[in-house]
Amino acid sequence: MQDNRPVRMPENAVAVIGGGPGGLVASRWLSAHGLVPTIIEAAPRLGGQWNSASATSATWPGMRTNTSRITTAFSDLNHAPGTPAYVRQEEMLNYLERYAFTFGLLPHLRLGNRVERLERSAEGGWLIRSASDETTRAEIFRQVIVATGRHNLPHVPELAGLKSFDGALGVAHTAQYAGAERYRGRKVVVAGCSISALEIASDLAFGGATEVVSTNHRQRYVLPKMIAGVPTDHVMFTRAAALLGEVLPPEELAAGMKSTVVKAAGRPDQFGAPAAAENIFAAGISQSQNFLPAVAEGRIAVRPWIESLEGRTVRFSDGSAFEADGLLFGTGYRLSLPWLSRDISETIGHDGNHLDLHDHTFHPDLPRLAFLGLYDLIGPYFPVLELQARWVAYCFAGRQPLPSLETMWAGVEKVRAMRSGQPSLPMHVAALMFARNAGVEPDLVAWPELQRPLLFGPLSPVSFRLEGPDADLGASAKIWAAAAAFGAIQDGCFTSEEESVRRLVGSRMTRTAA
Repeated sequence: MQDNRPVRMPENAVAVIGGGPGGLVASRWLSAHGLVPTIIEAAPRLGGQWNSASATSATWPGMRTNTSRITTAFSDLNHAPGTPAYVRQEEMLNYLERYAFTFGLLPHLRLGNRVERLERSAEGGWLIRSASDETTRAEIFRQVIVATGRHNLPHVPELAGLKSFDGALGVAHTAQYAGAERYRGRKVVVAGCSISALEIASDLAFGGATEVVSTNHRQRYVLPKMIAGVPTDHVMFTRAAALLGEVLPPEELAAGMKSTVVKAAGRPDQFGAPAAAENIFAAGISQSQNFLPAVAEGRIAVRPWIESLEGRTVRFSDGSAFEADGLLFGTGYRLSLPWLSRDISETIGHDGNHLDLHDHTFHPDLPRLAFLGLYDLIGPYFPVLELQARWVAYCFAGRQPLPSLETMWAGVEKVRAMRSGQPSLPMHVAALMFARNAGVEPDLVAWPELQRPLLFGPLSPVSFRLEGPDADLGASAKIWAAAAAFGAIQDGCFTSEEESVRRLVGSRMTRTAA
């Protein structure tokens, strides 16, 4: 009979819930500052989403990343030589396992260990109850990081007649997609306009499906993965873009972004898709290398949103209909943290979509409990995860103070005020927020020789290793190497467009310094 009385863990022990990218990078930086992580992972293998065998993974063997190898890595470990621009799922999993080995995290992993409850301890700190096939544990940690990922509960919308659909391949979420072979020779509807929905529709169209229909609520602008040979995330998610967002009025920012997108990728209606809204913020942006060309070639038909279903018949809001064998929903995810106590869940306002947290991380009523990586992904994720992990590690290790209660309450109230229309968090904006919180945003004035790659180069995680804690003496060379990896940054003069951006950014920095 097991003794389930809680065991108090040492003061320097930190529970990290989740063994995916967020949990691993958090543990790496906790370890670097004298803390001892205990990484609790439900799956029998680390990797989170990149472990396609995990019950909660939405990846599949052979799937590619939608951000480049430069921005889908951490600051102190590159991908193996020969890795393509966009990394396969298997290579990502290997990378994360190599990362865990390189930074001594393997002894800290508890694989196949499910968290069943996280609650306040009456003795102070946080009580975690967990279980594996062999044992159960009850442990009290002074500090806890929740890093389970945002995309773990697929969302399928309610539609009239959905339960009646009787196509041979049935209804599924794109999280369950395992490749095009199952759909060969079949007629398929893919619902949604996110990256995964468009990439899967393209995969089906080129993978042997007889007919593919893409349906959405609103047509987004669609960027390819590469723009003139340069990964799109290197072009769109830059520090300059984030800084301009702090200076320009929203309407001017939207017009400039639309001009950049249309110049690089064209308008959807030029390819035969519906026209997107004039305001690019209202329309939204998605990404797929092959979706719009497939529409132009007649491989994919685009329809408005689904009105109803009956048997195999899918009816759309424009009155058209389609006889489908299968229906795939790329309609996003709900945030699921079912093991949180009611007290914690209510404190953070957890409703399956939002969390009331200061800068997506802390709550003033939950001391030394941090949430990491639980936001929608728009752009390169790994650099942002690392910056948030460094900030949390510095706070937990005493390298810098936690935000004041006044600051945290202001952050929580800001989120609550915009809850109904809370926009997703672009990763280049998040990167600057976390870099400033961690005290590691590089000062452009102090690094004149690096202004060009820091402003217009990719959002490489090493570009935040110039200053503050954990500065890397070799960062300058690594920043230039990352910026030049695809030929986007060359020595020489700025273009006139870049010079305009520099002047605007410079005026912002002058005002900040004053």
